Amino acid sequence: MLKLATWNVNGIRAREKQVHDWLQAERPDLVCLQEIKAGAEHVPASLLNLEGYWSRWHGAGGYSGVALLVARSLSAGEPRFFHPPFDVEARAVAAQVGPLTVASLYVPNGGKDYPAKLRFLDALIDYVGAAHAAGGRLLLCGDLNVTRSDLDVHPKERKPRAIGQLPDERERVERLLGCGLTDVARRLAPDDDQLFTWWAPWRNLRQRNIGWRIDYVLTSGSVGERAASCEIRREVGTSDHAPVVATCALDLG
Repeated sequence: MLKLATWNVNGIRAREKQVHDWLQAERPDLVCLQEIKAGAEHVPASLLNLEGYWSRWHGAGGYSGVALLVARSLSAGEPRFFHPPFDVEARAVAAQVGPLTVASLYVPNGGKDYPAKLRFLDALIDYVGAAHAAGGRLLLCGDLNVTRSDLDVHPKERKPRAIGQLPDERERVERLLGCGLTDVARRLAPDDDQLFTWWAPWRNLRQRNIGWRIDYVLTSGSVGERAASCEIRREVGTSDHAPVVATCALDLG
């Protein structure tokens, strides 16, 4: 059983111990991190070369940044890490792991440059379409900064003009899924209106679970059909996002 996890940590240096302790306890086979806010030279030593993992840390100073960790049990040698052509501002890192292309993604929030967010999503759609047309199998994890529908937003947080809930960005996420991807959490819990991964950091919204679902595990359809679970670890850490952990009946070792 393959275990994979994604977490927007909101600063890897600020949450070094939380991330380290979580990884030691959870031991995912594949780990996607976002908003690390550090170049590789500033990633804490306890995480940079974490025992049992191949890793690639892709940051650009104190902004944005992603990482991808692959358990050494899945690959005898270091996998081929690369950056998809749509990568800007250190927002995407990928690796070929057996038959799967695995990627950690951090879509722009859009608050400062909304057209740039739409361009990123458009390029991601093109990439997924081309990969599937060529026979590829994908596992894409990360912070898309978009809620698919109002079901993914607590009623008290629904704002029709809020970025992250706008029709044109939601339409792009649906087109992305239409390229042959499965939203694992929604496949397993299609009607659950309490699946939130991000909470504004005030008024105890996290403790009250008044949030948004913007962090996803997306897989090629044939892979998604083998998913057994997809859980949100709301109790973990002090980031404004929670880790999302999924299991899938795949053997890539």
